[in-house]
Amino acid sequence: MSMLQNTDPLTGTRRLFYAVTPNETSFATVDEVPDYIIEAFPYFMGAMLLELIVSVIEGKQDERYSLADTIGSITAGAFMIAVSAMVRGFEVVAYAAINKHYSFVTLPWDSPWTWILAFLGLDFMYYWFHRLAHEVNMLWAFHQVHHSSEEYNLSTALRQSVFQRYTSWVFYTVLALALPASAIYVHVQFNTLYQFWIHTRIIKSLGPLEYILNTPSHHRVHHGRNRYCIDKNYAGTLIIWDRLFGTFEAEQEEEVVYGLVHPIQTFDPIQTQLCHMQWMWQQFWLQQGIFNKLCVIFKGPGWEPGKPRLGNIEDIPDIKYPMPKYRTQIAGWCQVYVTIHFALNIMVMDMYGSKYDMHTALGAMIGISFLIYSFTCVGALCDVKSYAPVLELIRCVMVLSMDAYITRSMPDYAAVYYYHLILLRVAFGLSTLIWIPQVLINGKKKVE
Repeated sequence: MSMLQNTDPLTGTRRLFYAVTPNETSFATVDEVPDYIIEAFPYFMGAMLLELIVSVIEGKQDERYSLADTIGSITAGAFMIAVSAMVRGFEVVAYAAINKHYSFVTLPWDSPWTWILAFLGLDFMYYWFHRLAHEVNMLWAFHQVHHSSEEYNLSTALRQSVFQRYTSWVFYTVLALALPASAIYVHVQFNTLYQFWIHTRIIKSLGPLEYILNTPSHHRVHHGRNRYCIDKNYAGTLIIWDRLFGTFEAEQEEEVVYGLVHPIQTFDPIQTQLCHMQWMWQQFWLQQGIFNKLCVIFKGPGWEPGKPRLGNIEDIPDIKYPMPKYRTQIAGWCQVYVTIHFALNIMVMDMYGSKYDMHTALGAMIGISFLIYSFTCVGALCDVKSYAPVLELIRCVMVLSMDAYITRSMPDYAAVYYYHLILLRVAFGLSTLIWIPQVLINGKKKVE
């Protein structure tokens, strides 16, 4: 499905704030439920642009934004969307099967009360999933991707794990004992959409709403690595769950420092996704005895033998703002190149996704693998890796080769995307000419 859907601006904006009515978002079957997250992508981009403009006006764009970090966050979001296309069918079938065979009550799909119960139930279950995603090392290995940015802006909201979707749906299956699958899937999406706009430093406070709703102020605490921020404010939409279960912490005068306690210092999208799994695997084999090995998996990421389940807060570095961030020195021309090719990657992904149903299993696997490789090349350029020119030259040649194959073997497809393919030929033809001398002369050096 294409990410560029036709949704009127008012409706698209309302959806980001959960400002929808039961009547317009209640459906008899899951098949009727729109893919709200895909349809929201243009509004994500628009809101990010607006946030950047405001940051420039305030003179804080360098403090709040980094090109490489923003690209890394959007890349993670693109990976998540690609995976979601495969996971959605499985999870909605599970909801529907449980609701049909094991539900103890049948609530009408078109009742406002069903909609309200689904809203509250989903938000409650999200709180517990999110809390366990911080308190269980195996789940944290997935969730840490979202916290890996040292920036805090709207693009950070898009930084998601490709694996988390495989676990989060399990927590929502209990709702299918009473709620129709369509209602669950609607609120799964709106709960996610609501959390987009709270990833900003521009909005300071929402006044009395701070007592009820999860807000940018509350979520800034959640993303902080200051000691007072650790394991706080797990809310999705309503902050009341944190207040009820003792995990609430208000934002203090002390400036929040964002990111992981131990920053990963890379823009490689694969490393961002897998780094904690690698660390956990190493710890698993280092521990003596099966009990300690299991504790590595099921206790908190700060646990060590002889320590509490979640570790000791004293072990968290007592950091203060400002802290140095991982920012590479990317040449001006390379920043322009990276921006253009990242946009082309998104365009290719949109073209590919819009015809997803037409691809064979092998074709789908090849397409997804190439997209992963393409975004990895962008990450290598942002990290200023010495091997980045070689990776990028190979990618450019691959694109030109695939273009020739599509033009010859899939004339109908080529006709539909005629102008898109012309753009790709020009862009990747010129790019090939850029990287050939880079590889021949500076192949063993970093891009300068």
